[in-house]
Amino acid sequence: MKPDEIRKLEVYLRKKFELENIKVKARPRKDDSAEVYIGEEFIGVIYRDDEDDDDLSWNFQMAILEFDLEEA
Repeated sequence: MKPDEIRKLEVYLRKKFELENIKVKARPRKDDSAEVYIGEEFIGVIYRDDEDDDDLSWNFQMAILEFDLEEA
């Protein structure tokens, strides 16, 4: 993903989740996705979906491990 696209996604996620410490970072050797962090903690990946020329979208994938729920 391009830097301006990553910046726009970061702004969107910060507003949507009301969290100023969300960061979106480029992935090494991947140009179709970016990593999402809250502070320094990795929480998921955003994938760019441009297969349909008329409908550009991004998909956010976050795994929740069982031990994460135990901390809640």
